Amino acid sequence: MEQERQSENYEKSPLDPTNAPSPNEDSERDPLSGEALSLPTFVAGSGTLDRLVETARDYAKQAASENTLKAYAKDWAHFSRWCRMKGWYDQGGADPLPPSPEMIGLYLADLAAPTGKAPALSVSTIDRRLSGLGWNYTQRGFTLDRKNRHIATVLAGIKRKHARPPVQKEAILAEDILDMVATLGFGLRDLRDRAILLIGYTGGLRRSEIVSLDVHKDDTPDSGGWIDIEEKGALLTLNAKTGWREVEIGRGSKDQSCPVRALEQWLHFSKIDFGPVFQRVARDDLKAMGARLSDKHVARLIKRTVLDAGIRGDLPEAECLALFSGHSLRAGLASSAEVDERYVQKHLGHASAEMTRRYQRRRDRFRVNLTKAAGL
Repeated sequence: MEQERQSENYEKSPLDPTNAPSPNEDSERDPLSGEALSLPTFVAGSGTLDRLVETARDYAKQAASENTLKAYAKDWAHFSRWCRMKGWYDQGGADPLPPSPEMIGLYLADLAAPTGKAPALSVSTIDRRLSGLGWNYTQRGFTLDRKNRHIATVLAGIKRKHARPPVQKEAILAEDILDMVATLGFGLRDLRDRAILLIGYTGGLRRSEIVSLDVHKDDTPDSGGWIDIEEKGALLTLNAKTGWREVEIGRGSKDQSCPVRALEQWLHFSKIDFGPVFQRVARDDLKAMGARLSDKHVARLIKRTVLDAGIRGDLPEAECLALFSGHSLRAGLASSAEVDERYVQKHLGHASAEMTRRYQRRRDRFRVNLTKAAGL
């Protein structure tokens, strides 16, 4: 009965006034396009209302980052394909709509212990897949109850049996970043990459935050923030994962390692005074092209300079590369900064001190000895 009521609500939902689509149709549809955000059937359309629908659709797309939306779309496509492969629904596969806690519990179990040749997924990936399904159901006018026993108990069992301590990327410490920038020359591309490494490190920035920076506020529609260079340093205003925040990057004690100086040199020689701060460079290495860099460039740059600098040279190349990523810059700052933890937390934009501690790969453990403090 509950599923019947949900199905009736779906047919009447203003999110999609048409009849519920087949699993094949719905799995291919973007919930933020087409009819997912449209006028209720009882409202007469007009040019003004149609424009408001488009505006609302645009705002809905800004509710999460582009990468998050892509991940959610892939989660739904995978789940829909899995449903079609199960022959429980008129010989054509199980219907993903409305949500069935029993079916989702089976889906989670199959991800953890697949019956076919597909590899088992990690607990964190399974948890993220479930979050993606919850988001997709919400966009389609449903509520996925993660506390339902068919979902919650299966997920708890998966975590209890398969959970492992989180695998953290290695931190790039202060001496490492100096060795990495020392591998770069003084061509235009090297000036850009030096500024990326130093600004990313001292700002504790995510790689997406680095490449989303513009020179000024509102330079481009896809801007994720802008910079103001002042006498004492650079002020970054970021539209980050946790909301708007300001990041202060002070000038360094030496020109070779000063992030603000590196940024100034890049902007000066590239002649960039508008648009994205970090742009692609022409093949002849003589001019900036105006196009914003992908955040993948930051990851590749980190891995390349780590190898060139001989960091963790005791490991084979493949193992060394697997240890470092864009998050190695944030972890490095959190581990190297010898200041009160509260300042690091604010700088990184963390909501809690516990999250900041997860980034600290090297800290003064056992400084507080509760065993002795308890008299033992």
